[in-house]
Amino acid sequence: MADTHTYEFNVTMTCGGCSGAIDRSYEVSLENQSAKVVTALPYETVLTKIAKTGKKINSATADGIEKSIEIPAAA
Repeated sequence: MADTHTYEFNVTMTCGGCSGAIDRSYEVSLENQSAKVVTALPYETVLTKIAKTGKKINSATADGIEKSIEIPAAA
C-alpha cells in the first residue's frame, strides 16, 4: 500500500460556490479558508488540481512542512 500524505492549503474563497469548486475533491472549510487532502498522490499533483479551480493558493504544507505554491511547469 502506498504511503499517504496530508496536504493543507490556504485558499482564497469568498462564497460557498467558491468552496464548492474545490470541495468536490477535497475537505474544505470556507470559514477557515482551507483545503485538506489526505492522499497517496504527489504534492505537485494536488497543488495543480486546486490551482485549476481558479482559486488563489496563499500557502501550503505537506505533512506539516511549508511547501512552495508555485505551479510546476507542464512536462
